Amino acid sequence: MSEAKVKKKAKSNLFVDMLNGNILTRETVIAHLPYLLFLALLALVYISNGFLAEENIRNLNKVDNETKELRSEYITIKSELMYRSKQSELVKIIVEKELGLKESFVPPKKLIRSKDK
Repeated sequence: MSEAKVKKKAKSNLFVDMLNGNILTRETVIAHLPYLLFLALLALVYISNGFLAEENIRNLNKVDNETKELRSEYITIKSELMYRSKQSELVKIIVEKELGLKESFVPPKKLIRSKDK
């Protein structure tokens, strides 16, 4: 029975020492302090690495969405340009703006230069 009381008292002393902070002044804790600080530093690096990775993922998603938006805008503008550059549309624009130009129905002639000077 006395051993049980001693173990119980040792456990309660350990608990009281933890609450008081006396456990931090023991020689074993002080001897391992550099290792504990190294572990704390590693934990901070690990946490910051996670935050940086999440920020990079957000930036990649943002750039991906912008790329999709710009691609759709490019396709829209390209199709509008193709439509406006058709011959029938050009004739309509010339008539609307009254530029005085007429559509030529005569095919162009090829000029050939002779080699004799």
